[in-house]
Amino acid sequence: MNMENQIESATDIRASARPTNLSAGLEPLADFARKARRLDGALSALHGVSGERVQRSLARLQEELGTFEPSVTLLGQVKSGKTSLVNAMAGWADLLPSDVNPWTSVVTSLHLEPGETRTENKACFQFMTEEEWDRLTTKGGRIGEMAGRAGADSELQKIRTQIEEMRDRSRQRLGRKFELLMGQKHDYGYFDKNLIERYICLGDDFDDEDSGAVDEQGRFADITRAADLYLNCQSVPHRLCLRDTPGVNDTFMMREQITIQAIRDSRICVVVLSAGQALTSVDMGLIRMISNLKSREVVIFVNRIDELADPANQIAEIEASIRQTLEAHHGPQEAEIIFGSAYWANKVLTGGMEDMDPTSSAALLNWAEASVNASHAKATPQNMVWELSGLPALNRAVSERIVADLGTPLLQRIAATATTAATGQQAANAVMVQGEGSTGGANMHDVRTAFEDICQTHMSALEEEAGQVLDSFRERADRAHATFTDRATHALVDHLEKWGEDCHWEYDPAGLRMLLRSAYSVMTSRLQSAAQSRYEAAVQDVAELLYDGFGPAVEGIQLAVPGVPQPASPVALAQSIALDFNDGWWASWWRRTRGYKAFAKQFRKLIAGETEDFMTQLKTVQTADARAAILARLQGFFDDQRDILLEISACRRGGGDMQALFAGDEAGRRQTETATALETLRSFTA
Repeated sequence: MNMENQIESATDIRASARPTNLSAGLEPLADFARKARRLDGALSALHGVSGERVQRSLARLQEELGTFEPSVTLLGQVKSGKTSLVNAMAGWADLLPSDVNPWTSVVTSLHLEPGETRTENKACFQFMTEEEWDRLTTKGGRIGEMAGRAGADSELQKIRTQIEEMRDRSRQRLGRKFELLMGQKHDYGYFDKNLIERYICLGDDFDDEDSGAVDEQGRFADITRAADLYLNCQSVPHRLCLRDTPGVNDTFMMREQITIQAIRDSRICVVVLSAGQALTSVDMGLIRMISNLKSREVVIFVNRIDELADPANQIAEIEASIRQTLEAHHGPQEAEIIFGSAYWANKVLTGGMEDMDPTSSAALLNWAEASVNASHAKATPQNMVWELSGLPALNRAVSERIVADLGTPLLQRIAATATTAATGQQAANAVMVQGEGSTGGANMHDVRTAFEDICQTHMSALEEEAGQVLDSFRERADRAHATFTDRATHALVDHLEKWGEDCHWEYDPAGLRMLLRSAYSVMTSRLQSAAQSRYEAAVQDVAELLYDGFGPAVEGIQLAVPGVPQPASPVALAQSIALDFNDGWWASWWRRTRGYKAFAKQFRKLIAGETEDFMTQLKTVQTADARAAILARLQGFFDDQRDILLEISACRRGGGDMQALFAGDEAGRRQTETATALETLRSFTA
């Protein structure tokens, strides 16, 4: 082979050398993928022997199974190497630029599809809406609003200057197209490094460059809010989405809102820290993000151990420090902590182990001496370094959570629903063979009318019950908010009476978040309990209706109570407020306010303004999502039962005309295939 053909161009982002154990740690996900294929095969078999109405239900289940894409959101400290880690997890070194400018408000989602060959399939870039851009440029984003309420004039002026620079740059790059792009998206049937950088990296200013340069790096970066890249990946056994978030420390806090939404859309969060940068109060924004998640939803990856002088001894100290900080700030104390190096992983992927930095090489040897055991004795250098990089351990932690928290419940629910459909088809066949006269059941029109009444009754009842739970939560949240404000105001007045106005005062808003988190937890528990009771009652009523309508012929239908959807964590509470910044704007507000009454009045006004956003998110947006989820699950149950009822109705009308079809070999074939498929389905629900 001509060696020149093996040399990749400068813009090619695919690795030329790879270890053979890239899939290490993904075994749980591979096992899930095999089970999903087995379940899909059973659904296909049932589809082939079912009537048209039951086929609709089975098709919905197959679509849900086929489009299942678990997502993992990655957060990180500044300069923690988060994007480099994302590249390593995808098995594509240098896939995403790892030096995204802090002004870029982009969540980059990598949609990984299993594939023998690595190909860049397509890309989609979503721009900010006019409302988002207006908020950023007229009010300075969240940080500008906060600075305005706190009276931080110097911060406001700094923000105005930066916004003017952003406007000028955007105008120069986009010209008249600027307004037309708001809220739009660009789709491509491919992507490469240059295309990615055009949308998510600001690059350099263009003051001294020729006009042609504006078509290249960073042209759309100021207004891009999200990027979706679709690619084949040889190492993943099942489709997977990795979301690289912009972070929580940006100048305008536009990215904070986008990051919070990304966390809400995922059930698993990987927090990337730097081994050489302790997790301290400087990272409170990051800690706030993860403190609203359950410990199981968080995996902490401590990156850059290649920069440690003595990782074998320092790692234990770093872990103890991280856990101490998490405990002090009410973070997820039981979160799994993994140590590794994206630098080592990407060196392996690019075949550049020989070019490794001397300091990193020394750290690698140090860590290898402490970590390598007999099981690694026959491993190649590439495979051994890949193992030491921590990527297999991270893959395993993520895979286990995906399978346990998302994958297995999905398979169980789909199998249970399909079992109902299959046994419903068997009942329909029994009704068909027996003929209309032998069932002794009620009029079909009456049965269908009664069924729709049951649907309406239970859907309305669940809406009312959910509404009562959510109204109670909103009242409790408002009380918690008022309690916090009262306590803080009293503490402020006490301070003024004791120390006067010249002594700086601080108040930690963590108490408010804890009160609201507690209220949210009570609400989700009550909502799930109400949904479970309503689901059980609905199943009971449908079962009784089927028996009353069709008699013993439908006794074999196995109705499963729908699983109650798991509520999202209250990530809206992670949003920053002015009280989180005791060192800057808060001190400025303090200096500008005079008089005890003015302090108390202005303080209440500040708290109301600062918490309005996340109170709205918590009381309105997240509650609406929770309500919609439990209603949708019950509606889905009724849709499936309606299809079964229609199938039975059609078979009943067919009666004797169809009996011959089910009396010979055709009946035997259908019964055998149905029985085999049911055996497979029941293996998932046992």
